[in-house]
Amino acid sequence: MTIPLDDDVVRTALMQVDDPEAGMNIVDLGLVYRIEVTDSAVEVDLTMTTAACPMADMIVDRARAAVESIAGTASVDVRLVWDPPWTPERMTDLARAHFGWN
Repeated sequence: MTIPLDDDVVRTALMQVDDPEAGMNIVDLGLVYRIEVTDSAVEVDLTMTTAACPMADMIVDRARAAVESIAGTASVDVRLVWDPPWTPERMTDLARAHFGWN
């Protein structure tokens, strides 16, 4: 049986993608800005904590692979966006606690 694809399923897959410099997944870091799922496509917008992030290409590639692993026949588009700029307020409580910012 195939699990129906929706935002929560995609978000769970993206939680398997870590920012290696931060040691935390991209969802809890607040790097995932948008997830849109239709019958034929999955679109994800994500950002980095800084435009100078040397891991950006690798993180985008891993995010794409994570979504493709669950997308079935749906096309997958993972885009790197910079607006709005990332701020620490986007992080979950779990991420804040990880960094001692609670």
